Parts: sequence; C-alpha cells; structure tokens
Amino acid sequence: MTIATTRTLKTVLFMGSARDITPPWGGPSRLGDGILKWAKSKISKRSSSLGDIKEITHELTVFDPLEVFGEGGALEKSGAEVKTPHFFFKAGEAPAAMDSMAETIKAADCFLVVAPEYNHTLPSALSGMINHFGGSLYAFKPSGIITYSPSPYGGSRAAAALRPFLSELGCLPVSKMACFSTVGDIFHGDGTVKDESHRQLKQLDDLLNQLEWFAIACANQRDASGVP
Repeated sequence: MTIATTRTLKTVLFMGSARDITPPWGGPSRLGDGILKWAKSKISKRSSSLGDIKEITHELTVFDPLEVFGEGGALEKSGAEVKTPHFFFKAGEAPAAMDSMAETIKAADCFLVVAPEYNHTLPSALSGMINHFGGSLYAFKPSGIITYSPSPYGGSRAAAALRPFLSELGCLPVSKMACFSTVGDIFHGDGTVKDESHRQLKQLDDLLNQLEWFAIACANQRDASGVP
C-alpha cells in the first residue's frame, strides 16, 4: 500500500456573527473581523506533518453570514430563520448557489466554527446557516471550535453550547478549543496581531493539530468503508 506523503484537507470555516452595527460605546461593527482574518491567514498558510505524511495543508472555504444571507448570497431568500432548508428541495430544484454550498459542505474533510457568545449561547446566524443542510453532509468528520468575546470568558459558554450542537450533526468537535478573551486587545481589525507573544495565540495550533489527526483518520475510514 502506497501512503501519500502530502495531504490537502478540504476545510470549511463557518463565521458565527452577522453583526453589522457599531455599539453605543464605539469600536468595530463586528468585533470578530480581526480574529476571522487572522484565523483564515494562519490556516491557509499552515503546513504540518503527521506520521508518514510529510506535509498537511488546508484548502479553506469560509461561509460568512453577512455574505451568505446578504444580497446575492446562497441563502439570501431563505434567511437565518431557515424558511427553505436545502434538504426540503427535490433534486435539482434548490437554488444553484445553495446546491453549491451543500456540495462544498459534503466534500469537506473537517469544519471550524468562529463564533461570539450571544446571551451565553451560540448566535442565531450561525445555527441558521448550518441548519439549512442535513446532518448527512456533516457526518463522520471532525470539527473545531474557536470563540471570542470582549469579556474574560472568551465565549466559553458559546463553546459549551456548540459541543452538543456539532455532535448531533455528526461532526464531533475535538477536545482542544481556542477561546479568545478580551479579543479586541489581541487583534487589529485587519487580522494582524498586537502582540505576537500573546499566550492565547498558541491555542489555534493545538486545536489544528488535533483536528488534522482526526480529519485524516476519518477520511481514511470513510474511504475504507465506502461512506461518501
């Protein structure tokens, strides 16, 4: 048996926030833009190894609710309230952009979620986006949780709510999480880091190490068992 020496994982990242208004106390209209851009850059540039695989990279697709539910977006007509979920359409009847989004999710090897904490739980834009698609598209693949907050808790309560949510979809989250507290003190809005030595930055590499291990294991088993 020939073992591939390189592996490119098809990775889908769901952004959790659709906020588009500046808070009364000032600051950016969406606090998560900085961490989202940083995560996208880190993941896209990442190269790691595992066992006989000398290089693991990511082919990253990002689904942002501001775009997905926005004008011309894949889920524009259905909305975050999930008026017309994809799995209710007969084959060939769903909007083309929605079908394309479904195919990208189905083809993924693993998932990441970047989410804030709204009322101590996950945002409705995130659950609405993900819930448009049936669990079979997510099944037998791992996921990773990244949360953020202006508070000291780093969105950890949203992370706790995401664990059963993702598990019921079949994309079980790895144990490592990346929870960023006082996130505005860590990232600029353009995704650059204010202090490269900040201890919280190490969380993403630890999460991705686990995610890649499980993504490759799950992909190998899907291939061996004929699971699409």
